[in-house]
Amino acid sequence: MATTTTGVEDRKKPVLKVSNVWVQGIALVMIFGFLVMGFLAYRTYDASMPLPEKIVSESTGETVLTKDEITNGQALYQARGLQQYGSVLGHGAYLGPDYTAEYLRRALDHAREENDANGIPDFVDSSATPEEAVVEEFRTNRYDEETGVLEWTDNQISAFEANKDYYAQYFGPDSHNSGLPSDFITDEQDINNLVGFFGWTAWASAAERPGHDYSYTNNWPAESRVDNGPTADLVVWSVLSLIALIGGTGLIFAIYGRWSKSIGWHSEEAPNLDFKQPGEVGLTKSQKVVAWFVLVIALLFLIQALLGAASQHYRTELTGFFGIPLQEILPYNVSRTWHVQLSLLWTAGGLLAAGIFLASFVGKKEPKKQDWLVWFLLGAIAVVVFGSMAFEWLSTMGYIEEGTLFSQQWEYLDLPRFFQVLLTIGMFVWIGIIYRQLRGRLKNEHKSNMPWLFFFAGLAIPAFYAVGNLAGSETHISVAEFWRFWVVHLWVEDFLELFTTVMVAYVFVLLGVVREKIALGIIFLDVILYSTGGVLGTMHHLYFSGTPVEHMALGAFFSAAEVVPLTLLTVEAWTFMQLGSRQRASGERPFPHRWAVMFLVSVGFWNFLGAGIFGFLVNLPIVSYYEIGTALTANHAHGAMMGVYGFLAVGLSVFALRYLIPKDKWSDKAMGWAFWLQNLGLLWMVVISLLPLGIMQLYESVGSGYVEARSLGYITQPGNFIMEWLRLPGDVMFLLGVLPFLWMALRGVLYKKEIPTVEEHPTNPLFSIITPDEDDHAGEVPVGSSVGLVSGGKGRVDKRSSTGRRYGYIDERGAFVEEEDPDAERGDSATAPRQEFESRTKWGGTYRSDKKDD
Repeated sequence: MATTTTGVEDRKKPVLKVSNVWVQGIALVMIFGFLVMGFLAYRTYDASMPLPEKIVSESTGETVLTKDEITNGQALYQARGLQQYGSVLGHGAYLGPDYTAEYLRRALDHAREENDANGIPDFVDSSATPEEAVVEEFRTNRYDEETGVLEWTDNQISAFEANKDYYAQYFGPDSHNSGLPSDFITDEQDINNLVGFFGWTAWASAAERPGHDYSYTNNWPAESRVDNGPTADLVVWSVLSLIALIGGTGLIFAIYGRWSKSIGWHSEEAPNLDFKQPGEVGLTKSQKVVAWFVLVIALLFLIQALLGAASQHYRTELTGFFGIPLQEILPYNVSRTWHVQLSLLWTAGGLLAAGIFLASFVGKKEPKKQDWLVWFLLGAIAVVVFGSMAFEWLSTMGYIEEGTLFSQQWEYLDLPRFFQVLLTIGMFVWIGIIYRQLRGRLKNEHKSNMPWLFFFAGLAIPAFYAVGNLAGSETHISVAEFWRFWVVHLWVEDFLELFTTVMVAYVFVLLGVVREKIALGIIFLDVILYSTGGVLGTMHHLYFSGTPVEHMALGAFFSAAEVVPLTLLTVEAWTFMQLGSRQRASGERPFPHRWAVMFLVSVGFWNFLGAGIFGFLVNLPIVSYYEIGTALTANHAHGAMMGVYGFLAVGLSVFALRYLIPKDKWSDKAMGWAFWLQNLGLLWMVVISLLPLGIMQLYESVGSGYVEARSLGYITQPGNFIMEWLRLPGDVMFLLGVLPFLWMALRGVLYKKEIPTVEEHPTNPLFSIITPDEDDHAGEVPVGSSVGLVSGGKGRVDKRSSTGRRYGYIDERGAFVEEEDPDAERGDSATAPRQEFESRTKWGGTYRSDKKDD
């Protein structure tokens, strides 16, 4: 009969399992990064393009626009989903125009026509040509910082009135020709406010920043009619970012070459393992609720992919879906809003679910009513997801007034404020669930060891998402962009990445294939490398958002450094793929997580291609100057968001499903189809369609003009039309790849009841160590344990010892090291009544033998 032995708990002070230098390095990187971010926040509030109290006529003093009207126009721009149709200051969607650039072009052309008809204004040198007069008129900054009053010339006011007429037609009778509902915006005051918002951003893109010879937006957009061209800072910091990339890559490979045996994914320290198969691993009640999480995630994934296909179809048929007037029910800006929002929600939901699932293995014992809290969280997330989608539709269609708790907000933070706050609270509830599960384990751990890192990395998720609440509908656009990209970039690309790194490392620790010390080194290294560039690299989104030039300088330089750790992934990829297979003893059962690991390996590929190569391309200031808001941006977004965070969520969900589904109900073939179809479909999208479309659009922007490259006339040209349709096979493959994942998620819900339910996990819940006498002994023995191997009972003797007993310990490689038996003098070793493992550990725990008496 199997026996158990409980170790004595070590009550000594918790010890950090790696060098304290790692902790100091992280502290240095974080302190430096956020001190500089604090300075940039101050500069954002202090030196961004000014929002005037009012705009008045230079000649008559009559008020043209007020601050409230401009702010209301900005709120209307969000509420009606126009940031998910076109863009302002380059940020937004890709079907409609950039309204800043389009307004500026139309205003410049109008002013030149006025000069041709009426002569140049008196305040311009009489020798100037009409074109030169327009340049001087629009580049002259007439904003009074003391009074907060901005003066517009008669030509600028006349251009504003002309643009109001144009956009009244554009958003009114002609809107159905552009993928928008018929008579989309018709209220005269709404048009006035909306065009006033466009006009203010256009003014800032041409008027020179005080003390400089470039505009508030660093001379963006490129517009020869007003002498907007690349600045010296733009070119210099592009060059310096290249130097940062090359130098940083060389440095990291030099470090890796020197310490390659100490850093990265290494598993040779681990012993031979027998991986427990699905059905043998009992799960807690809260872990079984995760099956429902995964099913909801898979459903949202499918809906998001279908909405992406619908949004893409609008680029080939503006007025409907194969003749059906889809834009009247599901216009482009609604389909894209839901597509973008769901991409964030289902991937984040996947990571939250994985956190709950893994925390149970880490914390061991399930707290009372923990499953009730997980059910509550799932219900709350469902309310946020579907409630926000409903109110976004109502807001876009004009049924909800702008600037309210239930109107749509900025792109990526599209959730109405009410649901944004609910989601933030829900994330804090989630970390509360994690803490309850880990609380017993945290008491005995150093605050820089893995259990605490798991908690701290999880805590950063709600904390940094909450920052997005600082970007409200009426917040100054430059300030809103600063805080918005704390979520879009810093939250997603740094802190979600940190949490997933901790989870992936913990997966392999729980599987026994890497030691905790190695995993800690990986986590600390990743935090240092990603945060060095990732924190300040956030500013690469604000090159042209009306912020001071230092945002561009630091954003360019440090975003280049973000690529450096991604190159290291290519070196570590093969080692990562071998994790698990190396530790499987000959003849033992297979490593059960092939497809989960394959999804995680694909994350490394897409991190390098989508985030690294494609991201670096659009992050170079000189490239971004011409390409922002083009298909190259979409190319990077798809490769990075789906390729990295999407496949992370899928991979970790597959890991959970492997234990939620009994072995006889699992289908490796289905997951294989899911993996290859999703990856090949995404690769087809970006390589065959988005990348060439983006390159052609960049060429058009440089050669003909940014306004031309963003126009519907260019997007719907025959050559582009063909390239858009070439994306179809990739979309079909990708959609088909979601179905097997959804099917397996459904099986997880249907068959989880066949998995044993436990209240507490053993020390090694997912594996057993194979001892040298693997034919006779199989048990759960931790690395570093002292072990007595006792043979006897019905003539059974130890194959390697004539005395029937050997005494020793399992070393870090899983090898048995024999020691002198302290009980040998008592003469009782050869007559033991049963076979057992006597575990003597320094940290305590219970271990059992799987071998029973004969």
